[in-house]
Amino acid sequence: MLYSCLLFALTCWQPVSSNVPLRELAADRLRIGAAVEPAHLEEPEYAATLAREFNQVEPENAMKFVRVHPGPVTYNFGPADSLVAFAQSHRMAVRGHTLVWHQQLPSWLTGGRYSFVELSSILADHIYTVVKHFAGQVYAWDVVNEAFNDDGSLRSTLWSDAPGIGREGAGYIEQALRWAHAADPNALLFYNDFGAEPVNAKSDAIYRMARDFLSRGVPLDGIGLQMHLRGEPLPLDKIDENLTRLEGLGLQVQITELDVGLPVDAAGKAAPPDIARQAEIYADVVALCLKHPRCTAIQTWGFTDKYSWIPSWFPGNGSALEFDAQYQPKRAYEAMEKALRSSFHK
Repeated sequence: MLYSCLLFALTCWQPVSSNVPLRELAADRLRIGAAVEPAHLEEPEYAATLAREFNQVEPENAMKFVRVHPGPVTYNFGPADSLVAFAQSHRMAVRGHTLVWHQQLPSWLTGGRYSFVELSSILADHIYTVVKHFAGQVYAWDVVNEAFNDDGSLRSTLWSDAPGIGREGAGYIEQALRWAHAADPNALLFYNDFGAEPVNAKSDAIYRMARDFLSRGVPLDGIGLQMHLRGEPLPLDKIDENLTRLEGLGLQVQITELDVGLPVDAAGKAAPPDIARQAEIYADVVALCLKHPRCTAIQTWGFTDKYSWIPSWFPGNGSALEFDAQYQPKRAYEAMEKALRSSFHK
């Protein structure tokens, strides 16, 4: 079956796997998403593949502080607005990423020598302005991103204690959640982190924080588990245990940044055994999420190897996503498709 070229495509092609896109296989049970750079939407094959296969998008960078708030009183919503418009025209949900992070901050902020009172005011304005701008268009936010170290201690950041916003411990996370909720009471609010998928020191700390917040009425709706993985076997039992305890708090869990980097040769090709193992990992992640009723989204960090972040950050690695650089579905895609089909279309 040939797919329509939508509004953005100039050509169509025959997928090697299935005639049913992932978004349709997931039905109403699950959002299947991808992180997106809005500039790539001008590329017809990129736009057509994204619109065909996914029912959720999230900007990789366009909503991060340095992009959306480049000057003290200047906001730039253009690129993020273009992604929201694309999503709306193709019946896709939009996740917002991210309001509070220790990276990708503008120099006016990091070099400003602000007091904690001034910094608190800046962050409050940032959260309120950004969330209010997208109210009714962004259904969920990664409010705070990567606030914990691997040992479960809080990361020292501009927002926490250098100089911080005047709140001890995880108090700045609580305050950010409260500000975001005030700006859009209907948006789902998430804490997002990497390396906290299984039960370990970091996920223990996140669980304790979430339990405390919920006991005191702090607005928190879910935990985002990034799942930047490599080819090693997954500790599925420990991940399952973590999802179970988070669900026990009444929280949603979303897989927010899934990719599986592999060793590659000079041409960017991975070895067949690694490709097979990667497909197993993608299948295991989908199956595990589907096992848990409150696991509500699986999102990959990008969707085509053409624009994956892995090779630039981890030289000698790549081939991490479900589509290759020519937008052809890989075994990882087929594994996701099979896991969805076996659950919903028996």
